[in-house]
Amino acid sequence: MPPVGEGAGAPATGDVLLDVREVSVRFGGLVALDQLTFTVERGQICALIGPNGAGKTTFFNVVSRLYPPTEGHLRFDGTDLLLEPPYRIASLGISRTFQNLALVPGLSVLENVMVGAHSRSRGGFLTTPLRLPPVGREERRVRAAAMAMLESLHLDHLADHPCAALPYGTLKRIEIARALVAEPKLLMLDEPATGLTHAEVDELADLIRRLRREHDVTVLLVEHHMGMVMEISEKVVVLDFGRKIAEGSPEEVQRDQRVIEAYLGGGVR
Repeated sequence: MPPVGEGAGAPATGDVLLDVREVSVRFGGLVALDQLTFTVERGQICALIGPNGAGKTTFFNVVSRLYPPTEGHLRFDGTDLLLEPPYRIASLGISRTFQNLALVPGLSVLENVMVGAHSRSRGGFLTTPLRLPPVGREERRVRAAAMAMLESLHLDHLADHPCAALPYGTLKRIEIARALVAEPKLLMLDEPATGLTHAEVDELADLIRRLRREHDVTVLLVEHHMGMVMEISEKVVVLDFGRKIAEGSPEEVQRDQRVIEAYLGGGVR
């Protein structure tokens, strides 16, 4: 096999945004991902599901370039992602949320969302530390973009509140706002429904569909809430022990015997 990041071959046919080919990740003797291959089409809501420890968040960390794959190829919008340094990922058009909230409690809601706009900031090497006039204009632009995103998610009334005192469901939406303010092509949501009430999960499902439509963003979703996954996804990829065991529409995946066994145990009929 060619070295990772080289000789990835022709990209997949069709309007493919993310092209994953035979990606494996090993930590010593532990195989976290095993020859994972699938594609995400532009504008699609694609869910990556599987039991705990199946490798879902590991894959997110590979796309984010937090983990290097042991082997395989990864192309994003025609770019060989494995040849790009981690600091370039956001500027290429990839944003993500985290399974455990990664907000700064001491910052206001607005300031947390502004952090997400750094990849689109035009502040230069000299202008930023010297506080030259372009810096003030850029800060105002970033602040306005963050406030507009908060308004889009009906969070603008909380702009000046510190994140530390806010409900968990609200914090989840703030993290989505921070990811979206970077104007991504691909939004990766890592278990956004965790800890939410049934009513909040329904609101989240509506929100994800609205964001896809209004922001022209492709969504890759890791989620354990199967009701939401099956309701909003056009494509579902199922992992078990790092290996893909099923891929298809929600209806196809729900009928797949391998998926039923992975979730409910062997011998299910």
